[in-house]
Amino acid sequence: MKRNMQRNRGFTLVEIMIVVLIIGILAAIAVPNFVKARESARRATCLGNMTQVESAKEQWAMDNKKASGDTVTSANIAPSYIKTYPTCPAGGTYTIGVIGTNISCSKSAAPDLHVLP
Repeated sequence: MKRNMQRNRGFTLVEIMIVVLIIGILAAIAVPNFVKARESARRATCLGNMTQVESAKEQWAMDNKKASGDTVTSANIAPSYIKTYPTCPAGGTYTIGVIGTNISCSKSAAPDLHVLP
């Protein structure tokens, strides 16, 4: 007589633990890279915003015949030269400054380095 042997199919506990370990290692590698990429994107967006505001400030100065050292506010440039006044994606605040100086962000210190070149 033939014995009908059924074999249980499935994963053993050791195999499942190895898979969980591999997933944990991959997550440990991926998460820091993701955080670094997110901060890099925030910095690039902030620099783009500051460049846009700087261009609007210079255009306003030329249109209104302002000299170097004259003050500019966001109200001067926001409705006419920029559709909406941008905000720093990292939570910083922009300081426009006077004509002839670059705009600055409160996140300009290390490790953020939101500074126009």
